[in-house]
Amino acid sequence: MRLLERREVSEMGVGSSVPSGVKRLVRAAYVGTSRLTASARLEPDFLVVGGQRCGTTSIFRAFEQHPDIVRPTLNKGINYFDLHYGRGPNWYRAHFPRARSVARSRPTGEAVAAFEASGYYMFHPLAPERIARDLPNVKIVAMLRDPVERAFSAWKHETARGFDDWSFERAIAEEGERTLGERDRMIADPNYQSSTYRHHSYVARGEYAAQLAQFYARLPAENIHVVYSESFFDEPEAEFDRLTDFLGVSRSSGINFDRHNARPSGPMPGKTRAVLTEHYRTQAADLESLVGRRPPWLSGDSED
Repeated sequence: MRLLERREVSEMGVGSSVPSGVKRLVRAAYVGTSRLTASARLEPDFLVVGGQRCGTTSIFRAFEQHPDIVRPTLNKGINYFDLHYGRGPNWYRAHFPRARSVARSRPTGEAVAAFEASGYYMFHPLAPERIARDLPNVKIVAMLRDPVERAFSAWKHETARGFDDWSFERAIAEEGERTLGERDRMIADPNYQSSTYRHHSYVARGEYAAQLAQFYARLPAENIHVVYSESFFDEPEAEFDRLTDFLGVSRSSGINFDRHNARPSGPMPGKTRAVLTEHYRTQAADLESLVGRRPPWLSGDSED
């Protein structure tokens, strides 16, 4: 299979309605061939690390409209630092376009920022260390949403995709027992992948301060930018300007800010909402201290 750039892959039907098996074959062939030119390809300047169900797809769609920002050739998220780290750096670089191709498309020579967005990076116990070791100058973008609403959205997402068939109430009440020991096992054995840790950690994924602390401990604080989802969707232009300033690329007008991957449903069970609200309230101070801004989902709370 000859080298294919993003346009050529698109023309072959990847991302369209072709069977998923065909897509996987095309992608595998493309990546396998592109590994031969890994050293000539871009590496990411920034990563969108999550969180899951916090609007990362929406912000990815905004980024890919920016003329100075370069997305991966095939997938939104490569999941290298969590699921595929054993495939090696050449496999990772194969997912990005060749630097020469990007330069040819920009005759005036403006700087670009390459990126990818993998929503599991923030929660995976080994990803922050791997990212900091392999990409010590990378910038990190994290999106955080009201963790109570995030948990319910994640449960809807996992049940719709067939990864869970428990009720929301049971999944929340028994999460600790269900995922017991899985994180420790992943740390002890880097090759071990835990489906239940990945797909059933509805409460734990919303414990943002502990997850972000792993990045702040390994990377300069000025290389980490947190976006509160509620603020982004309320004032997308202003929040996106702050993001581009952080990334060191020009501000750009004409970006279309849409919501993607929303899953409407009935209301959350009131008793479970109360349990989750109280659980996360105790962590709010740590999150505010790390980020330097009060989470908007606490705007109605007292300062006491």
